[in-house]
Amino acid sequence: MKLPRLLLILFLAALLAGCAGSTPRMAEVREFAAQSPKLNAYNELTERYCSTYPREQPFLSAAADQREKVLDAERQDACRDFLKLQAGVQAYMQVLGTLAGDQQYDLNDQIKEIGTGIKAWPDTGLLDRHVNAYAGLARLVSRAFTRPMQENAVDDLMRDGAQPVQEVLDAMRTLLRLYDKSNDNEQRIVLGMLETEIPFVDAERNRLLLALAKSQQQSKTAEYRLFGLRYTLARKNLDAIERSHRALAAQIPQSK
Repeated sequence: MKLPRLLLILFLAALLAGCAGSTPRMAEVREFAAQSPKLNAYNELTERYCSTYPREQPFLSAAADQREKVLDAERQDACRDFLKLQAGVQAYMQVLGTLAGDQQYDLNDQIKEIGTGIKAWPDTGLLDRHVNAYAGLARLVSRAFTRPMQENAVDDLMRDGAQPVQEVLDAMRTLLRLYDKSNDNEQRIVLGMLETEIPFVDAERNRLLLALAKSQQQSKTAEYRLFGLRYTLARKNLDAIERSHRALAAQIPQSK
């Protein structure tokens, strides 16, 4: 083999070794990014938490309705920030996938969405440290979004993002516990009202009303049981993502 041709082959091999997508580890990064739809369960449960008041309202007393209406106004403001947490982690995962050679993600809208900040809501468990972690993660994602597909870009993002991602996932787990408690509270209000009122319905004169009330009771009982299981699944999804992220981060060289 002539020397110039050998040098060309060696040069191309070195070039490919530096490109994302050419190593087994980059394949693992793409597999990690492919887990991002698991975060949709958190999104769904956040949306449900946001719509708590309209579901409760028909079952509230006048005094309780006034209290819940005030709480709902604050809940609506907080929910906008709660949803951004999911968007931030999902954008991070998908930017990693893109840098590792995956071309399936359209990230422009997500980058714009996470560009605006969030604030702390101490009563819910969303603290200043979570807010700061989210802000740091958003900066990292926005910066990495413009970088070329290279393995060292993946390493840099994952190295710098390790702590912020852990903090934001912690915030999401904390909020899932809040949603679960809210679901339990809603269950007590709704089923408590039905259990209290159904025995006083005249079965002879109000057969239709009684049938509708019992049907609602059965439907709501099944609904709350189902969402209890979904909260558990959403937490497991977050735990799985964190374990995968830690495993990948452990493979990164400690020095740049």
